[in-house]
Amino acid sequence: MFPQRSLFRLNQLRAGQQLASSPIRSAVQRRFASDVKLPAGVPDNAFNSERAAVKAHAAATKDLWRKLSIYIVIPSIVLASINAYNLWNEHWEHWAHMPPLEDRVEYPYQNIRNKNYQWGDGDKTTL
Repeated sequence: MFPQRSLFRLNQLRAGQQLASSPIRSAVQRRFASDVKLPAGVPDNAFNSERAAVKAHAAATKDLWRKLSIYIVIPSIVLASINAYNLWNEHWEHWAHMPPLEDRVEYPYQNIRNKNYQWGDGDKTTL
């Protein structure tokens, strides 16, 4: 029933007009035309004008974010990765020249065990 209603409405909209080709063929051919903003038979009212403006804004915004992603974000990530790699190597090169660290002092308030764990020697935690 739905296709019959839509065809009936389409015929009402185009009453009195001579169609050169079928509605399906004209819609397929005209969808690639850049100068047509609204499909044939759609009234040019405030709602459709606003919708077209939103579409144009969305296209411009999409293009802006695509350019930002390609030309700003990707090079920034590459430069930050190179910087992090260089800092990592400098850090370990610095540690290689330092004397070995002393053993840490065990204070009585550290590693308090009121009851042994049930695995291993009872002093090792799972973490």
